[in-house]
Amino acid sequence: MRAPGTRYYREPTLARHRVEVRGRSVPCCRCKTARRGLGMAQVAPDGVLSLQCWLNKAAEWGQKTTLESQQDVCLHLPQLQDFLLQIYESLKHMRTHSAMERFPGIGQLLGRLCWNPFVVAHEGNRSALMSCLCCLYNSDPCSPLELKANSWIQDSICHLFTASGPGHQEVWKAVNQLGCSTVDYHGKLLKNTIISLVSKLKGCHSLDGNSNNRLSPQDVREISIKCIPIQTMPDVYPLVEALLMYHSSEPEEVLDELFIETVNRSVMRKKIVLSESAVLSLWLRHLPSLEKAVLDLFQRLIAVQSKSMSEMEHIIKDSFLPQASCHPSIFMIVDGILRKALLETDGNLKVTTIIRLFTRRFIQVYEKDNVQARYPLRAFFPHNSLAMVMALLRESQGLKPNISLQHLHGIIQKLREVDCDERSHKNLFNSWYLLIHFGDWVDVAAEQLLMSKTEISEDLLWLLAFYYNPCNDNQERIKTMDAAREVHDRMAMIRRNAVVCAVTLRGVFEEKKECNFGTTQLLRHLLVTFLLYSSEWHRVARDCISQMTQTQEAANEVSDVLARTVCRLNNKGMKNEKITKIALELLHNL
Repeated sequence: MRAPGTRYYREPTLARHRVEVRGRSVPCCRCKTARRGLGMAQVAPDGVLSLQCWLNKAAEWGQKTTLESQQDVCLHLPQLQDFLLQIYESLKHMRTHSAMERFPGIGQLLGRLCWNPFVVAHEGNRSALMSCLCCLYNSDPCSPLELKANSWIQDSICHLFTASGPGHQEVWKAVNQLGCSTVDYHGKLLKNTIISLVSKLKGCHSLDGNSNNRLSPQDVREISIKCIPIQTMPDVYPLVEALLMYHSSEPEEVLDELFIETVNRSVMRKKIVLSESAVLSLWLRHLPSLEKAVLDLFQRLIAVQSKSMSEMEHIIKDSFLPQASCHPSIFMIVDGILRKALLETDGNLKVTTIIRLFTRRFIQVYEKDNVQARYPLRAFFPHNSLAMVMALLRESQGLKPNISLQHLHGIIQKLREVDCDERSHKNLFNSWYLLIHFGDWVDVAAEQLLMSKTEISEDLLWLLAFYYNPCNDNQERIKTMDAAREVHDRMAMIRRNAVVCAVTLRGVFEEKKECNFGTTQLLRHLLVTFLLYSSEWHRVARDCISQMTQTQEAANEVSDVLARTVCRLNNKGMKNEKITKIALELLHNL
């Protein structure tokens, strides 16, 4: 947080204040006492002694309303400002708890000063008081005491926010005479102040209007600092939005960084309600805030169980990131973080599911309003051909089996062209990563492969092997295709024999235990798909799944396939109630 400005009017110092006694000019006795107290403060490195002196002074000022007392307040304003700035320099490097331990009574002092009209009327002291209060504000209160302290700080800053001008104390008297409570008065005054500042911030972007009423970049920065402790108050929302939407010609960011970080934290934790345009502006102007929002979303999704895909969808939808990703710059950052997570986890199943669900929600938002001007899809997927993106973008549900199979062959042809003609790890990865975004087509391919009564499709085998083994080092993909082909043939034989037995299915899988990790994942995928789409096997499906999920890893993989199936088929108007029901039952048992 920035220290408040120092361009303040300096009143005469204590040494210059003298009175006439018996014809001689001598220092005022009150000034002698004050100087003695301030002199003690110079000996104390931590400011404790001077804090006690000022606390006594503030208590004395609050008990008297005489002209002499008022003059005494005005006389001490420069020294008080220096003291508050020194305290601020210490507070800004400390946590709230540590500050209260090192400076006992600091809250009492600031509270008394905030409600002294002469102190508040002095611009330098008012600004210094705000800075000190901002330091004491706890953005993550963990106890009722901290919550209560935050509430008091917010009230005090709202009061300081609206208190200005040397005649402010006269306004208090008028308010009391009218019978209006100071709480009501300051609440209405705060709203009017917010309206005025919002109008000035918006006026900074217009060419016409009175330039004298416009705010300078320095003014805007100071306003953002003052908003830090009160940004979660509903009355302040319009000002926060106006600040986020404010743009100047300055080469550096005008808004205070702590203000941006605090607002971003409040947005992520749903402590503040802002418009979509304001949140988008926040993330576009401050990359670290966007990265924190993406990482926060990712961590929350990882913590959700694999079978709770509806909960994951809700978390993604509620994050506002899919909506913000309709801006290509936001999408590229989000997608880049997900890409890095996929690489670092070596294609982790949970990460691929997160990518798939996020993409699905993003596409829903992107296509929601066809009238609204939007960026072309090539801006979101610059590393892939537009034809491939459009092919994968087509909705898989609702298509007749023959049309779905035909479309799959078109997708596979485009992917194989990249695999053969542009053989490089970068191109292969980009194609594979794009396929993960639209992974529903992989599940459709598994269904088509197992349910087809015609000769086995090599294209479908290749797509499944490519998805689970994108790199073909040491001919791993060919081995994966051979293993999948053998399992397919065994499934076809089992179906023809019409013998329903869980032990038989377990034998099919146990024969392939020595396969690599990707191949094992594919085989589990095929077995679960076979159980779901073979109605005669539904009565032993539970036993089969139990035998397949003896380890946590296997349970997670099977849960993911089942949850993906439910998520994809659970659409209104689709005739998949039976498959969805058995998948939900199996998920519940897991």
